[in-house]
Amino acid sequence: MGGPFARSPREHSDEPLPGFKLAYPMLAADGASCGFSGVTLGRAHVYRAVDDAICAHGSRHACPSRWCDCGFYCFHELGAARDLACEPDHRSAVLLEIAASGRYRRYERGLRYARQRVKTVRIGRCDCGRPAELLADSGAGSVGWRRLLPVCRNCAADRPVLVPDRFAELAGGVQVLLEGHPTGLGADAEPAPGLAVAAPAAPADDPGTVAVLSAEVAVLHARLDETLSRLEEVQTRLDELTRRDRP
Repeated sequence: MGGPFARSPREHSDEPLPGFKLAYPMLAADGASCGFSGVTLGRAHVYRAVDDAICAHGSRHACPSRWCDCGFYCFHELGAARDLACEPDHRSAVLLEIAASGRYRRYERGLRYARQRVKTVRIGRCDCGRPAELLADSGAGSVGWRRLLPVCRNCAADRPVLVPDRFAELAGGVQVLLEGHPTGLGADAEPAPGLAVAAPAAPADDPGTVAVLSAEVAVLHARLDETLSRLEEVQTRLDELTRRDRP
């Protein structure tokens, strides 16, 4: 059956599928771990080097859902990720080589999938155009996390920074490559100072307002979950009727 209810095949992979994506490197407020955040839809969510996707809208359905845009995203080709990194909004992102697994859905240039393992982190150039050698505090972030910015030593100046090897360790042992520095920083490179621990997020000005908004959001998420469940039931019924109509 065609039309808006035409079902795309459910796909699942027990074997890792390769992919490439952009992400922002992140450092936890306590300085004890590193992770990544998305450059578009998942920017508010920080994930680990090995992690499962969650719905960015707060719903509890399995990812990736056909009725939602949730899940991790990646490109099939390295060149497509490099092209996206040329956009001004993404120049400060790093390039990840990942292995995707679990439920997934294909699209023209890549995958939307449920589980991933970050294999390699490629750090590109500083905003000045020189190859980046360090990860500095960008001044941006989300609750509990600070976003890091690839910088060269000249632009790092007195800013708190993290060396790539330390980031790799805190991220769980991923491989970090400095593009333009194929052999790394070199044996004669001086260590950079560690990144300062971020201050805790300031409390909301009006706790009562926050509580009301949180309750309303929870109700909306519950209704969305119920709607998605009913859509799945309708799709299943339509599939059954389609099979009966076939000779």
